[in-house]
Amino acid sequence: MFDALTNKLTAVFQKLGGKGHLGEKDVDEALREVRMALLEADVNFRVARDLVARVREKTVGSPLMQGLNPAQHVVKAVNEELTGVLSGGEHRMRPSPKPPTVIMLVGLQGSGKTTTAAKLALHLRRAPGNPQPLLVAADLRRPAAVDQLVALGKQLDIPVYSEAATSTALKVSLNGMEKARQLGSPWVLVDTGGRLHIDEELMAELRAIKEAVSPHELLLVVDAMTGQDAVQAAGEFHKQLGLTGLILSKLDGDARGGAALSITAVTGVPIKFIGTGEKSDALEAFYPDRMASRILGMGDVLTLVERVEQVIDEKRALELEKKLRHASLDLNDMLEQLRAVKKLGSIANVLDMVPGFGAIKKRLPGGDVDEGRLKRVEAIILSMTARERKDPEVLNGSRRKRIAAGSGTTVQDVNQLLNQFREIQKMMKQMSKMQGKGRTPDLSRLLPR
Repeated sequence: MFDALTNKLTAVFQKLGGKGHLGEKDVDEALREVRMALLEADVNFRVARDLVARVREKTVGSPLMQGLNPAQHVVKAVNEELTGVLSGGEHRMRPSPKPPTVIMLVGLQGSGKTTTAAKLALHLRRAPGNPQPLLVAADLRRPAAVDQLVALGKQLDIPVYSEAATSTALKVSLNGMEKARQLGSPWVLVDTGGRLHIDEELMAELRAIKEAVSPHELLLVVDAMTGQDAVQAAGEFHKQLGLTGLILSKLDGDARGGAALSITAVTGVPIKFIGTGEKSDALEAFYPDRMASRILGMGDVLTLVERVEQVIDEKRALELEKKLRHASLDLNDMLEQLRAVKKLGSIANVLDMVPGFGAIKKRLPGGDVDEGRLKRVEAIILSMTARERKDPEVLNGSRRKRIAAGSGTTVQDVNQLLNQFREIQKMMKQMSKMQGKGRTPDLSRLLPR
């Protein structure tokens, strides 16, 4: 996400960093390029103009902070203003003091509203205590919308209340509320109908549902890839319904980022969640400061840590740490860690959260990470017997041919994996010997070549 904008801003800041001293002319030239980068990213022109004006005010003639050079001073100002543009209103989900907390989801057809409803329900269930939400299938306008939500509910083990297509959206919503009270559900997510365009009939239906269920949160799901059309739609929905928040779906496919950078500043409605992929867990809570950091190529370590905590079992992590200390890692452990990494989401998106990776990614073949290679590694290990995974030293030529045939790879691929595993074992032994000696082993051998 934001790849095009991030690359252009990074190039501007690198050019600034090459100057020993920044004059007013240098700053103005850099900010002109920043403004062009924002406009090319489909950011609202008033938002881009005002952001650049505020950055100039902070940088031209203002005293430098201790420890910052002039170029870093400009980057800091841009980071602060990006955070300001992305901020506005309450970004967190606050439960109602009297459960159940009702969340009403609205949006146009094609925005990913029904899928997002299921993702949000899963996100809420992962809170401490694993509260079980209830999904209410009140989208009777789109054919198969109810079936889609029911199928997603079964897949995620989340209950869904639905009725026949002959019912009405208002009746389904009211009966869904009663069902939630019977089940003791702390959260109720009402998936409402949408159309390809905004019309009075649709808005009248949504207003009636809103009045009947009194939602604590009224969230609009918008497709980030539609750019300023998403901003315009958000403004109209907010005017007619009074939104409390936004969910930007398909943000992983938006290389420009115009909607994300404009929508709150133009409408005054805060972004609460962002969709980062097709998987059911590809929904992130929105943090303006973290997003600004990612746009500037500075990574997002906090979100990365939160993702890791979700997929790594603490007890198993301690066992793995013990194996690392005693240099006894085997291919079963490698397979387990590989699967844990895959649960984090797209490898490219995960690495974008690592500070400084943006510059490295541009030097990779094709400019991206080969996720197919991880699938090949998994296939190779799965084609091994239990003994071979435990003790790779038994893998002679004939065994390697069998593994290559079984995994759909080549013997060269198998050999490459085994060589990398030996490097890991050597590093582990080196680390084990150096414990307590205050020295650090050379990890550069594990970097991709």
